[in-house]
Amino acid sequence: MLLFATESRSENFVDIDVGANAWIVLGVAVLVLLGIDLYRHRDDHEPTARSALLESLGWISCGLIFGVGVWWVYGGPAFGEYISAYLIEKSLSIDNVFVWALMFSTMKIPLRYQHRVLFWGIFGALVLRALFILAGTALIKQFAWILVIFGVFLIYTGFKVIRHRENEGEHTSTTGLGMLKRFMPVTDQYDGHNFTTMIDGVRTATPLLAALVVIEFTDVIFAVDSVPAVLAVSDEPYIVFASNAFAILGLRAMYFLLADAKERFHYLSHGLGAILIFVGIKMTISIWYHIPTYWSLGIICTFIVLAIAFSEMKNRQAV
Repeated sequence: MLLFATESRSENFVDIDVGANAWIVLGVAVLVLLGIDLYRHRDDHEPTARSALLESLGWISCGLIFGVGVWWVYGGPAFGEYISAYLIEKSLSIDNVFVWALMFSTMKIPLRYQHRVLFWGIFGALVLRALFILAGTALIKQFAWILVIFGVFLIYTGFKVIRHRENEGEHTSTTGLGMLKRFMPVTDQYDGHNFTTMIDGVRTATPLLAALVVIEFTDVIFAVDSVPAVLAVSDEPYIVFASNAFAILGLRAMYFLLADAKERFHYLSHGLGAILIFVGIKMTISIWYHIPTYWSLGIICTFIVLAIAFSEMKNRQAV
């Protein structure tokens, strides 16, 4: 255990000394899980609702098991930060799932190829999140006042999310496709599950590469919201990245489970907006007062439960 860390307590966040072995364990765990997922979907089959549900439960279990490991090595306060960050990232990612569904529908990507696009999109998202997290945690530790800026931004974003538009995300496909066309020609023809193909001796992007670019573009947009939100509950890069990684890894299964359920969760955007507003307030006042991690976890869970409950009530009234 001493190879991994020793623990001390900072004023607002848990202060842990993360050893190289801990990062190696996290990296190996992520790569092994990605490898298993890629192998399971190597034949480009169309996922069923049942398989998506089982995979979603499996990914959530992996995230919780890793959280138990965090508790065992670093203690309860570190686990509280990890599970709060995990829940924030997981809940905010639901909106990303619905944008993906709109994007795939707009670009007419066949269902059997969507997992491959999402796999490499999420692989790229992990790299981008790592860069965002390292930059964000470094800024916070160097300039504590930047928490106020992040907090105000999250409050503003939360109100925008509450005013959720039905066509949100439509312009993203056009923007991402336009970016790709600046660098290489794009065809509307498929070449199996390949991202590029040769047409008249010219290397050309297939619709799958165009979709992948859009996935990465949308993740950058969502990371601008979600990474500061997670930094409100922890400033330890290891905890923040681990929680982000395990939350993001399960997004593919969540997509195939929830992509067609947007109308069912009518008040979901209100719940997510409320989470962002609360986290923004928590971050803004954190220089003067730190809301206990488990209080934050309870409030976040309450917003999610209320959003689902009110959505179900609306669905029953509509019947």
